[in-house]
Amino acid sequence: MKHSDRKAEIDIGRRDVLALLGLAAFAGRLHAQPDSVGSTNIKPPACVLTPEQTEGPYFTDVQLNRSDIRTDPADGSVRAGVPLMLTLRVSSVGGTGCAPLAGAIVDIWHCDAAGVYSDVAEAVGKRFLRGYQVTDANGGVRFATIYPGWYSGRAVHIHFKVRAKARSGRKYEFSSQLYFDDSVTDRVFTHNA
Repeated sequence: MKHSDRKAEIDIGRRDVLALLGLAAFAGRLHAQPDSVGSTNIKPPACVLTPEQTEGPYFTDVQLNRSDIRTDPADGSVRAGVPLMLTLRVSSVGGTGCAPLAGAIVDIWHCDAAGVYSDVAEAVGKRFLRGYQVTDANGGVRFATIYPGWYSGRAVHIHFKVRAKARSGRKYEFSSQLYFDDSVTDRVFTHNA
């Protein structure tokens, strides 16, 4: 990574994430949709479906309800990196379309700028870059984090899991990953946080 003395903050909104993620159809009941941030003349679709993917080997249910996941609650240290505000909107998909899903638990986790995950290998017992929030009435959650790094064999990504109950009481779980376009990653990696 190249570093400069400037700090950058990335605020990923609907238009950016739709372009970055290349979201495809998912035939399930839940999906995550980036929220609108900033102005745009392009009207986004009413519902964008995200494909389900493996949660990966690094999920741990740390039960940290927090919006700012940059810190490690054990020692208060903050992970270095370019700040990223991540907004997701979760909806229920039914026969009549999409409706905001309030009360769903949304977990996110990812590696730090150097490719290290908390609570595994050399970082066992650490809890940085992990947390969850409960969706509001509009199905929204917002996390303050850093732009993730990468490690051998993987593209830059953020894991997420949505857990919810249907009206029938049946529990649903949906896991997927958010990816970033290489051109955005190249720009982010030229900044020093």
